[in-house]
Amino acid sequence: MNDASPLSAVFDALFVGGETGMEQALVTREGINFVGIQAGGLHGLGVAQKMRNTLRLFSGFFSAMRMMNQYKPDAVLLTGGFVGVPVSLAAWLQRVPSVVFLPDVEPGLALKVMARFANKIVSTTEASAAYVSKSKHVVTGYPVREVFHQVSRQSGRAQLGIAAPNAFGADEKVLLIFGGSKGARSINRAALAGMAQLLELAVVIHVTGSSDWEEVCQARGKMSTAQQARYLAFPYLHEEMASAMAAADLVICRSGASALGELPILGLPAVLVPYPHAWRYQKVNAEYLVGHNAAMMLADAQLSDPQHGLVSVVTQLLSNPQQLQTMRHAMQLLGRADGADKIADVLCLVVQKANSKKDAMGGVAA
Repeated sequence: MNDASPLSAVFDALFVGGETGMEQALVTREGINFVGIQAGGLHGLGVAQKMRNTLRLFSGFFSAMRMMNQYKPDAVLLTGGFVGVPVSLAAWLQRVPSVVFLPDVEPGLALKVMARFANKIVSTTEASAAYVSKSKHVVTGYPVREVFHQVSRQSGRAQLGIAAPNAFGADEKVLLIFGGSKGARSINRAALAGMAQLLELAVVIHVTGSSDWEEVCQARGKMSTAQQARYLAFPYLHEEMASAMAAADLVICRSGASALGELPILGLPAVLVPYPHAWRYQKVNAEYLVGHNAAMMLADAQLSDPQHGLVSVVTQLLSNPQQLQTMRHAMQLLGRADGADKIADVLCLVVQKANSKKDAMGGVAA
C-alpha cells in the first residue's frame, strides 16, 4: 500500500495471527504490532484433531474478546484461515464493523464463516461473486506490494546479473521456478531432474525454499561451470522476489492467491502446479487464469512425466514466442494496480457508515 492510501492515513494497524504461524516474523519486520491467538482448521482432519482444534478456536475466541476490549478497534479486516474466525465472531458481538477479503477465487470454510458476520466482502476477482452475498460483494483486486510497481524487466535482470553486458546477453530467455514461501519438493525435484535440458533453453532462477536447499546445493555442485553460470539458485527471496518475477519470461509455480495478483501485475505467463494436498482452492485459481488464456496448468503428479511433464511444457512454451506473448498480454489484462487502496476505501466507508449509525442512534436516544 502506498503512503497516500486512506487506510494508512486514518488507522493504526494491529495484526492478529496464529501463535505458531510464520506471519509474526513478516509482520514485525514491517514495524506492525502483532498479537498471536490460538486457532486451528477443521477441514479434512481426523476426529481427535478436530476436537483439539475446536478447543483452540474456543481459546482463540476468548483471546479475541479480550483483545477487542483492550484495543477497541474501529474496524477489522479479515482474511486467511481459521485464526480469523474467533476474531470475526468477537467483532460481530461487540458491533465492530468488519470487512472480509477473499484472496482466492473460491473462499474456504473459514472465510465462508467470516463472511456471514462481515459488513462487506472484497475479492481479488469478479469470479468470486458466485460464492458470496452479492449485496456485500465488492471487487477490489489483490493488494500487491509497492515493490511490484517499481520493478521492470531491465531492472530485475540487472539486479540478478542477467542483463548486458553480462555474458548471458540482454535477450536471454529466463525461467523462474518457485514453490511458495516454504518451497515445493515435487517441483524442486522435477526441476533438478530436468535441469540440464532447462539450462539449454534459458537462464534458470530457482527459489527452492529452505527445506530443499542442501539438496539443491549438492546438485548444483555436480553441474559444469557453464551450467552453474546459468543456474541462479536461492533458498528464499523477499523484496528481490519481485525482481526475479519481473526478469522472467515464464514462471513455474503453485497457484496460491498471490498468483492472482502478482503474476497479472507483471504480465508473467505461468505454468501453474496446484498444491495437491490442500483443499481445491489452488486448482480453482489455476482454472481462472487458464480460462483467461494467461497460464497453463500442470498436475503435481505429472511433473516428471517424460511426455507431458515440466520439461516438456517449458520446452513447448519457450520455443513459441508468439504463444508466450499472447499469454503475457492476457495476464496483463487481469492486473489491477490499486487493489490495496480499493480495500482501504471499502474499510473506511464501512467505518464511516458504522459511526453515522451510532450518531443517529445517539440522537434518537437523547
